[in-house]
Amino acid sequence: MSSFNRVILMGNLTRDPEIRQTQTGTSICRFSIAVNRSFPAQDGTVRDETCFVDIDSFGRTAENISKYFSKGKPILVEGRLRQDSWEDKQGQKRTKLVVVLERFEFVGGGRDSSAGGFDNAEYTPSPARVRQQAPAVQDDLEDDVPF
Repeated sequence: MSSFNRVILMGNLTRDPEIRQTQTGTSICRFSIAVNRSFPAQDGTVRDETCFVDIDSFGRTAENISKYFSKGKPILVEGRLRQDSWEDKQGQKRTKLVVVLERFEFVGGGRDSSAGGFDNAEYTPSPARVRQQAPAVQDDLEDDVPF
């Protein structure tokens, strides 16, 4: 059986990206985003839930992330999940899921920093992609299913 490992998230950076170089010269940038979700609770109030996600990027992508992003800036990321494991100081085995970045998109306003932009950066974002919406599913289709 084949597997599928794909993650698409949009959120805001929780801290400034941290970039470093490997001994072979490959750039590695690690950052974290907060992804928010609002939902109605059983008592009728609207509740908020925040998920914090660590993200690793490599190479030229890592350099661009560290150059154009800072704490609070919005970003859309696409990548795959990787499970890191290690032993802590007490000898306990620990694991954590991390997103390995494969692609990202700038989100928000243009160059105006108050609109989530990039101050005086020399970057010009590509035109936004137009996505087709899936056709609405009719409720009476369940009667046509043969099983």
